[in-house]
This record gives sequence, C-alpha cells and structure tokens, in this order.
Amino acid sequence: MKLSFIIPCYNMEKYLPKCLDSLLVQDFPKEEFEIIIVNDESKDGTLAIANAYANKNSNIKVIDKKNAGVGAARNSGLDVAVGKYLYFLDPDDYLAKDVLTIIYNLANNNKLNILSFNSVEVYDDDNNDSSNLEKFSQEINIEDGITYISNKKYHNEIWWYIINREFMLSTGIRFIEGKWMEDAILTTELFCVAKKMAHINLDAHRYRILPTSAMRNKSPEHYKKVIFDNANAAHVFHGLIDSIPKNHGNAHKCIKRLKTRQQSFVFFLLVRLMKSDISIKKIPEMLSGFEKVDAYPLNKFLGKDYHGPLYAISVFIFNRKPLINPFIKVFRTFYNLVK
Repeated sequence: MKLSFIIPCYNMEKYLPKCLDSLLVQDFPKEEFEIIIVNDESKDGTLAIANAYANKNSNIKVIDKKNAGVGAARNSGLDVAVGKYLYFLDPDDYLAKDVLTIIYNLANNNKLNILSFNSVEVYDDDNNDSSNLEKFSQEINIEDGITYISNKKYHNEIWWYIINREFMLSTGIRFIEGKWMEDAILTTELFCVAKKMAHINLDAHRYRILPTSAMRNKSPEHYKKVIFDNANAAHVFHGLIDSIPKNHGNAHKCIKRLKTRQQSFVFFLLVRLMKSDISIKKIPEMLSGFEKVDAYPLNKFLGKDYHGPLYAISVFIFNRKPLINPFIKVFRTFYNLVK
C-alpha cells in the first residue's frame, strides 16, 4: 500500500462526498491507496455516507468511535494505516485533479520524510483543476527540517503535506488529544526532527472556508477552550525550541521563527480574550506563565511573518501590562454593543 488517507469526521455529511470523490478520481490506482474515515460520533448522516462509500469501494475503511475530538480521531486512523505515506485530510477539503501521482512519486523517489505542497482557499466544490499542473517543475530542494523552518513561513495545519509513515512511527510523535492546536504542535514536532523534506510549488489542496469551522466558532465555551489551548501550545513550544541542536548551521534562524510562532499563540490568545467573557483578573497569571517560557513580552513576534500597523499597535498595548486591562474593558464595552 503506497498511501493512506486519514479523514476524521464529525457532522460532515454535507462535505464528505466531495472530499471522497476528489480522491477516488485521482490518477492513482485504487488498490495502491486506502481511505480511512474516522467517524467521531457524528450526529448527522456522516456515518451512513461513509459506510455507503465503503460498500462500493474496497479501499475505504470506516472506524466508528466515541467522540473524543479530532486529535484522537487522527490517532485512531494512524494506528490502522498501512500506507508508505500518510495524508491527514479534513473532510470539508478536497484535492485538485490528478495531483496525487506527482506528490507520491516525488516523495517516494527522493525518500523524503515529509513533502509539502500548495493549498488554495475555496468556498465551493468547483475549484477542481490545479492552476499549474501542466507547467509544474518537478525539481525539488531537499533539506532537513530545521533548515526548512528557517527558510519558510510554514503553516500550522496538517493537510498541506504528506508524511512517511515509518518516519512518523519512529519519532513516537502523535496528536495531542482533547485540545485544539494539536496539528500546530505535531507539525512543528515532525519538522524539527525530519532529516529529508521538501516543498513543491504544486497547486494541489483545496481548503474550504466555512463560517461554522472550529476556529471560527465563537460560542463562549468553545472560545474559552481555544484560548486556553493556545496557551498550552505556547508552553509546549518552549520545549520544542530548547530541543533544537545549537550546533546546527541554521539553528539561530530556526529558533527565531519558532519563537515568532510561539509568541503568535500568545498574541492571538490575547486578541480572542478581548472578545471573550473570561475575567481579566486571570490575565496577570497567564502573562506570568508566558514570561517563564519566554513567550511574553511579544518581543520576537513582529517581523517578516507578522507585520503591519494593526499588529504593531496591538503589540504595543499587549506588551504594557498597565494598559491591557483598561483597554480590554473599553473594547468589550463597544464590542458587546455592536456584535
């Protein structure tokens, strides 16, 4: 088996068919890839759709489990996958036509741990053709993960790259369960230990923008969870940064980018906190914890990855503790009036 798709699903009946169809029509023999659908106790027709596809396609497997979140669902798929490479794909996304053979062959022929490619944001099912498939150059630059991080503002998400399964298993790295930001942590963990990885400028993946997505969910309970899980990610990154070998030629550049990413978790946590109902009395304790892991003040956040007047103004305020509480009070007053 060459490739395993792992698709965690919770209430995705509207989008799962398009995702599966985009895989089944790829220029890749069905017997050479498997699709593992992990139903995370959906309340709609997701499981019925998954089973219907499995009944018609021998390369589709369905795991039906108790709800435990996307991290646990992905781990369940990982535990049964047998493909040489893994692709963790979200059920509301899909692939452009005929990109799979190129992706797999480049990864496999070059014995890569990880191969990343381009993603395009979409709002519908109609963006099926790759914009550069015909003129795509298959020349790649192979580098280790630390160098890769040094040279590229990489994405947190899991769906813009494939992973060699034996490499992933050898690292012991798995998704954190019960928390958001689980792929942001796993992506960086894998990249930091990869020996051979590359990026190709192939337009391959379709990231569907949904107003109901987890990261756009503004219910008070979910908002609080995202805030505290951002805090957890900032603390986890402290250990990741310490693990970078200081004698690596690109250690300094890699650590600089990781510090920026770590402080981005704190920055966007504070932005979300402004719109939440979390007591501002908790802020000093949170900031104190971030100080201990060098994630605050936000002195490494602004730069090539994050820049512009809004970022600069926000950072100016967030870095001055006496300003934070009154600023958030005023913001919440106006925000509650207009929302």
